[in-house]
Amino acid sequence: MRALGVKIAGLLRAGDLVVLTGPLGAGKTTLTQGIGEGLKVRGPITSPTFVIARVHPSLSGGPALVHADAYRLGGTLEVDDLDLDASLADSVTVVEWGEGLVEGLSDERLEIVIDRDDTDESRYVLLRGVGSRWSEIPVGTI
Repeated sequence: MRALGVKIAGLLRAGDLVVLTGPLGAGKTTLTQGIGEGLKVRGPITSPTFVIARVHPSLSGGPALVHADAYRLGGTLEVDDLDLDASLADSVTVVEWGEGLVEGLSDERLEIVIDRDDTDESRYVLLRGVGSRWSEIPVGTI
């Protein structure tokens, strides 16, 4: 998952919203750690479940990484209270558990669904680009 995150980071730029979906233990935070590594941001990147959101500034002049966890949020009004849209244009924003809550932040987003096979710990990842920004990415880039 970490290596996949590094590859995905190569596609990301300031203003991108990434929405991660998957069960507990699927690898959402590990994927985000890879994205942070690829973006060369200050870490460590840990699950923001209890603090809800963390900002990781760039160490290389690129965009910051805003890492949020919507698991404990009760709805879109609580998402609005986080003011994620205030930093969206200047950062790469990754939201775990954001499906159904953060789509209103941007018409352009990368949705990543991770599933896990409990018998052998395999991961299955579906990437879906929404909006014209993601139609620019050639199939097979990742």
